[in-house]
Amino acid sequence: MSRDIPESDWKAFRNLREVALERFCERILADIGRIASNSAASYHGRYLEIFRLIDRRDDELARAFNAPRRSSAILQIAAIYSHGLLTQDELRCFTPETRETVESLSKPGRNTRGPNRA
Repeated sequence: MSRDIPESDWKAFRNLREVALERFCERILADIGRIASNSAASYHGRYLEIFRLIDRRDDELARAFNAPRRSSAILQIAAIYSHGLLTQDELRCFTPETRETVESLSKPGRNTRGPNRA
C-alpha cells in the first residue's frame, strides 16, 4: 500500500513521529536496563540477550521510523500505532480516513511486516 496522505496528516506525522521515536527508544533502554541488572544471568548471557534485543528492535525501528516519506507515511503510522506508541488523542490528529486505514492495518492478524500491538 502506498498513497500520499493529506498535508495536515503529513504535518501531524512529522511531529508525532519524533514523540513516538522517543517513546520507542525509552522502552528499549528500559528493557536493556532490566536485562543488564539481572544478576541471575551471566554477564555473557546478559550481553547476548541485549544484543538480540537490539537486533530485533532495530528492525522494528527501521520499519516504523526510517526514511519518512508521504508515500509510505500510512504504513509507518500503522507500524508506530501497532507498537502502542501513539495515544488515542494523538491518533485523532489525523483525518478520519487516515485513522481508519491505520487502525485497519494495525489490527491483530494483519501483516504490516511488524509485530501486532502488545
